[in-house]
Amino acid sequence: MAARSEPRGGGGGRGACMKLLCVWSVCSALSAAYLLYLPLPSALSEPLKLMVVAAAFRGVSQAGDIGQSLGLVHHIRLINTVVIGFESLVPLDYEHIQTEDTEFSGVQVRVYQPSVNTQDGLRGAVVFFHGGGWSLGAPKLGSYDLLCKKMASELKAVVVTVDYRMAPDVRFPVQFEDCLQASRFFLQLEVLQLYSVDPQRVAVCGDSAGGNLAAAVAQQIGRDNSTAGKFKLQVLIYPVLQALDFNTASYQQNQKIPILYRELMAHYWLEYLGADPELIHSLLLNNHTARDQELADPHRAKLDWTSALPKDMMKHYVPVVPATGSPGILQRVPGLLDVRAAPLLADLEALRSAPRAYIMTGEHDVLRDDGLMYVRRLQQAGVSVTSRHYEDGFHGCVSFAFWPSYFSVGIQVVDDYIAWLRDHL
Repeated sequence: MAARSEPRGGGGGRGACMKLLCVWSVCSALSAAYLLYLPLPSALSEPLKLMVVAAAFRGVSQAGDIGQSLGLVHHIRLINTVVIGFESLVPLDYEHIQTEDTEFSGVQVRVYQPSVNTQDGLRGAVVFFHGGGWSLGAPKLGSYDLLCKKMASELKAVVVTVDYRMAPDVRFPVQFEDCLQASRFFLQLEVLQLYSVDPQRVAVCGDSAGGNLAAAVAQQIGRDNSTAGKFKLQVLIYPVLQALDFNTASYQQNQKIPILYRELMAHYWLEYLGADPELIHSLLLNNHTARDQELADPHRAKLDWTSALPKDMMKHYVPVVPATGSPGILQRVPGLLDVRAAPLLADLEALRSAPRAYIMTGEHDVLRDDGLMYVRRLQQAGVSVTSRHYEDGFHGCVSFAFWPSYFSVGIQVVDDYIAWLRDHL
């Protein structure tokens, strides 16, 4: 019997498919490596885990940029949709904490109350502002919801989280005004009495952009004679406090460290202030505060990070102050000089009325020096400050203190500032 021959070309077809499969596998592996790999300092908390988180964030950000370039959706809306979807997956906890969604002076808030009252019937309280670049975040879901419940449970205090309106729907000063109005409403003696809160035991707290809002609101409330109640304490977690210098030592050192890159922070500022996004390159070069920009002159000493930082943090970095800059930026974007947007620029008289402070900074965070400069300025104004620095800390770690990431530094940061509040509230 004659041997059966293979159909002509069959082996070649299988070979071509195998080659295509190999090419696809290599490309997929390279793409995954490109997205995942990011050289990170070994001193940073759990760098491999952060690498994965950063890859996911970059992927979502790139999808948002593509959607906006095609005219389909504003990139922030797409990112926020993903954030909300993810946060909705975080499991519930602290179910003994009572929650109430309501409005304070027309501003949406959620009130958290422990089920057990203190012996005298009066409790402390914390007003909380969430982070997210004034444009992202879901304060009533996921990690922020758990954070507020944890504070209410461990402090046996009332916690109010303010669901302020965000960009791109609104711009500065709306976010600030929402937080200020909600705070003023809550600090009314009759409202505090309604929630069984001791008027002498109210703190304000926020992380990142929320720390910016907390610092600005604390300054305003401190010098506002029309407000009967005042904040006793302020807790600022890696706050963003100025937009005049994008080349501080920490901006230079950490410009490529996730999850808050230097360029991204400048982008958030322009979005918040409703400014032309094309200005980003001028901001990153500090052209808006060059030596020939006289509007910046009154604030240069306030931003002298060379005096605020120890030498081991300054390393080899030097200030970036161009001789000539881009004229008109400070006039076109007045929010850059507004203390309601940039609390670090407040004068000493305004700072003297600010409450006692706890300021957390992370070594691997572009905003490290914002926080440390504010520590120095508050101390110059005679305000008591507890400065807590984490050598393995990175921006956003508080949001990763809960499921599914559980970063050890995030858990430690949350436990430490709650412990400080417990001791001083």
